[in-house]
Amino acid sequence: MSKDPYADPPGDLPHQNRPIGNGAIFTECYAVIPADSMRDIVTSQLPGWSGARFWVLARPLSGFAETFAQLAGEVEPNGGSEQPEPDIGAEGVLFVTGGALELSSDDGRHRLLAGGYAYLPPGTRWRLWNRSDERANFQWIRKRYQRVEGIEPPPMIVTTDGDVRPTPMPDTDGRWATTRFVDPDDMRHD
Repeated sequence: MSKDPYADPPGDLPHQNRPIGNGAIFTECYAVIPADSMRDIVTSQLPGWSGARFWVLARPLSGFAETFAQLAGEVEPNGGSEQPEPDIGAEGVLFVTGGALELSSDDGRHRLLAGGYAYLPPGTRWRLWNRSDERANFQWIRKRYQRVEGIEPPPMIVTTDGDVRPTPMPDTDGRWATTRFVDPDDMRHD
């Protein structure tokens, strides 16, 4: 099996003779943390999850409006959560970077492979499980939904990067618009 083309934290232990985090940048507004510091020693266990661990990639500093978080998740076979989102007012995005995950909600059951994407509007009750024999990785972005008077929240969207037509970035000769094809039959919707 070839490596999926998406980035995941490297995990594992850092080399004992080399400092980790070399090149980190901290300012009043943001922090940039090098990928090689995303190791086993900086994982988080989230309540309600089994067989899963997370790396917090981005979130506001405490004391500010804490309405956003980006996490990289790793889910072992038979791991997952019956209630992953504790905040009913949060919207979320899931993007599978490796393996296969099963997403269930009132909208149905969806098998997400690498490149699989789901937008979860506020109020969505969803579950996420790894029903395969291999580890699965995903990115999870969650934030408090900002309601606008007269506009309803968008519906749940489940798709894959192979179903989305690339839009080339200007002055890149199409090199920044490539995507790989994912067979829609591999995206089972029950």
